[in-house]
Amino acid sequence: MPTEITDTEKFIQLSENANYCAIKRLPRTVKLKLRTPKLLYTLKTDPTRAEEVIKKLACEIREI
Repeated sequence: MPTEITDTEKFIQLSENANYCAIKRLPRTVKLKLRTPKLLYTLKTDPTRAEEVIKKLACEIREI
């Protein structure tokens, strides 16, 4: 079961151990899905803030 995270700093820290980050762009929000070996973490944010988070991620980025 995916775990939703609301803190962007924690999401960025988790990206260091992640396999990849999947990005799903919707009209009003952006969903970032972080696949780690054990869990899937998700973060919902607005498009402008999402670009800042994507630049800080330390894993492979995949667009869906």
